[in-house]
Amino acid sequence: MNNYLFKDIYVGLEHAFDATIDASMQEKFIAISNDTNPLHTDVSYAKSKGFDGTLVHGLLTSSFYSTLVGVYLPGKFCILQGIDISFSKPVYLNDHLHISGKVKYINEAYQQIEIKAIISNQDNVKISKATIKVGIMDE
Repeated sequence: MNNYLFKDIYVGLEHAFDATIDASMQEKFIAISNDTNPLHTDVSYAKSKGFDGTLVHGLLTSSFYSTLVGVYLPGKFCILQGIDISFSKPVYLNDHLHISGKVKYINEAYQQIEIKAIISNQDNVKISKATIKVGIMDE
């Protein structure tokens, strides 16, 4: 876990990590959210709607934006204050995701930063993008 203090953050600072979505993650998300929509649970139904298989929940994939800011950028002293997410492509079980973010703006008065983040899959296809506002709580 990173421990960036506000004074150590600069425009252009970036971090990234990888994650693979497996069936266990999907099952746990369904248990927590109770979102049993057949697009996520029924292969035949999902295929009848034009998809290659059941879809991973968008909010499961976007939870990695929380990991990005809470663990990597800035890490320990972060408080997530806002997030605007756009989804562009579906995610399927066993997709390998690359989550990356870069500091684009620093608000000195509020000790807040703005991060532009992207999640792409194993084919380097962008599946979502986000603008994340994060406050920094120095030690």
